[in-house]
Amino acid sequence: MEEVIHARGHENVSATHASTFEVTTDDYLTPAGDCILAIGADRAPADFDPEFVAACRDVDAAVTVTVEADGHRDSVTGRGDPGLEFTDDRSAVGRTSDHVDGRTILLGAEFAAEGFDRDLVDALAAGAEVTVTVTVE
Repeated sequence: MEEVIHARGHENVSATHASTFEVTTDDYLTPAGDCILAIGADRAPADFDPEFVAACRDVDAAVTVTVEADGHRDSVTGRGDPGLEFTDDRSAVGRTSDHVDGRTILLGAEFAAEGFDRDLVDALAAGAEVTVTVTVE
């Protein structure tokens, strides 16, 4: 089962955050947003299909986020959790920790923003169009 988000990069994408990564519907990014990979997303967790959300709430769920831009691609896998809310209408956040809020789409991620392929990050910083695919198994 999967959800697809279309967004774009921004010149301030640095992807240096050590514990989270984020895709936001906001149309701007300040240099302080070091976890943000893409802006202008066409969807947020509140828009995800209820069946997809239910699958992510399974304690045994594996949730994978794949980010593609300008011929570059990288994926990170984490886990679902019964506490995931999927209520936020602005941002989707992956976390290496166990913190849950309305933006959280996966916990225990293998890596955060700083772990994404640097060629991909360069494409994001150049403003490339981005496809983010969230898959749950």
